[in-house]
Amino acid sequence: MAASVCRVGSTVGRTLAKTRSPILLSLRRGQASVSYAQSLLGAPETRLTALDNGLRVASEETGHATCTVGLWISAGSRYESERNNGAGFFLEHMAFKGTKKHPQTALEQEVESMGAHLSAYTSREHTAYYMKTLAKDLPKAVELLSEVVQSCSLSEAEIEQQRGVVLRELEEVESNLQEVCLDLLHATAFQGTPLGQSVLGPSNNARTLTRQDLVEYVNIHYKAPRMVLAAAGGVTHEELVGLAKTHFSGVSFEYEGDAVPLLSPCRFTGSEIRMRDDALPLAHVAIAVEGASAASPDIVPLMVANSIIGSFDLTYGGGKHLSSRLARLAVEEKLCHSFQAFHSSYSDTGLLGIHFVADKHYIEDMMHWSQNAWMNLCTTVTESDVARGKIALKASLVGQLNGTTPICDDIGRHVLNYGRRIPLAEWDARIDAVTPRMVRDVCSKYIYDKCPAVAAVGPVEQLPDYNRMRSAMYWLRF
Repeated sequence: MAASVCRVGSTVGRTLAKTRSPILLSLRRGQASVSYAQSLLGAPETRLTALDNGLRVASEETGHATCTVGLWISAGSRYESERNNGAGFFLEHMAFKGTKKHPQTALEQEVESMGAHLSAYTSREHTAYYMKTLAKDLPKAVELLSEVVQSCSLSEAEIEQQRGVVLRELEEVESNLQEVCLDLLHATAFQGTPLGQSVLGPSNNARTLTRQDLVEYVNIHYKAPRMVLAAAGGVTHEELVGLAKTHFSGVSFEYEGDAVPLLSPCRFTGSEIRMRDDALPLAHVAIAVEGASAASPDIVPLMVANSIIGSFDLTYGGGKHLSSRLARLAVEEKLCHSFQAFHSSYSDTGLLGIHFVADKHYIEDMMHWSQNAWMNLCTTVTESDVARGKIALKASLVGQLNGTTPICDDIGRHVLNYGRRIPLAEWDARIDAVTPRMVRDVCSKYIYDKCPAVAAVGPVEQLPDYNRMRSAMYWLRF
């Protein structure tokens, strides 16, 4: 029997979902006749059930002919050591190379015969295996996912074959300078801690990881209380719970010797790392401070603050009429090719920062105005700035959920981070509660007079000295 059931969503939303309300139907068709408030009320509920072994089952029924179902697991590079860093990413590659019941060819034929799409990803704290398929094929999809996670063959021959694939991917990532820059930022900001490790791991580990290393990783981290079976689309929650009981009731919830792995705190270190290469055409630079954790109440004001800074790319229209002040400066002064304010939140910490791509002659100016934008958030942000940031943030949150796969991913990550799915109506209310004073106070708490972490790749000779960047983290005001 299921140990507990939790339902997220308004009574109105449940009623609309059951009665096939025109409001909900027109929302699904993307008709402009539905107001933003109506779309929030018409959002389907997210239902959550916990099985006896601790595995949680969450779903959102939207009535689509397709669905996405997947398993989200609290496991990633943060749970790895220096010796086995990259094991989670290696396992992601091994997942589709056959199970004990279905060899690789048979597994591929099963997926292809359903017209489905099977995929996976690994991040610093999460691992996900998911499949998009027709709603009628949900039982088969759950069965295949359970095999991939619980019965992966991990043959020695396949492991050796995948080493070359992983090493080639590592080479490809080296050419993605944004990824390189952000990995270096984590490496210097969380130096000496597991969060400083990259998801892919070093090439040396890809060459030396053994089958036993991968088996140990699965046995230690793939436990039922750390798993969420999530689904979105044409699914019924009762059917999904029944399938979970059939295929996942045997997942262990016990640790050998009761040695439950606990995450050690990852301290933030203000520091810099520069990888100068004058042969590259553009410089990638990222500056960040320690941000809020995923469950922190400060997360929403920081999201609004990032929306105020916004983003920019040379392909954008609007020119000097863009709403973001930093974007207008970037256009008028030709400061950069692109920039993006970001906030990477983890279970107990985060990185709040700005990444930009600039010509080597404009790095100093772009860094100055980026830090100036931070100081404005801490001191002089206005009512109109916050109102604009709120609208942009709401549009972003709604726009991200544009299909069953992003909705399913949202459900899985939310249940792991918060223990529940936070509905859009709640996000909307929390965003509306943000005031200019709140933005100033929260930004001062995390940004003002704090030591930043800086990472730079490319022709970065013009990047200011670290002490200059540190001194720009406060204003001398009288």
